[in-house]
Amino acid sequence: MELNVKQDCIGVDWSAVSAILKTVGMAYHEPEALRRAFEASHTTVFIYRAGQLIGFGRAISDGVYQAAIYDCAVLPEFQGKGHGATLMKNILAQIVDCNVILYASPGKEGFYQKIGFRKMKTGMAHFKNSKSMKERGFTE
Repeated sequence: MELNVKQDCIGVDWSAVSAILKTVGMAYHEPEALRRAFEASHTTVFIYRAGQLIGFGRAISDGVYQAAIYDCAVLPEFQGKGHGATLMKNILAQIVDCNVILYASPGKEGFYQKIGFRKMKTGMAHFKNSKSMKERGFTE
């Protein structure tokens, strides 16, 4: 079955986006907050298979030399089939001249390393809920 890749927010079911983030164990927000975040982003990518949303992601960027990727998720039943790589390829194509940072869910670092990302030695974070992020393995 062929994938349909969209790079705009028109017609996106934001409840489905929230549900997918929850399903994959990532931080998720109310549909309206997700809509605002994605619409305010430099780059958005949504992947559909047979009309079903199966993955998405976004990048914030100055469009010149810096970007950060957020909210990348693929439904578990579609992981391991190249859909995540397709998602990332489409995002990175829109920020080609930029240095790119992201933080991976614990255990998913290997996926990003396979597509060219490298661990940072000096990355720092200031999370709103630092205790939870430490418990989930994001920070020391």
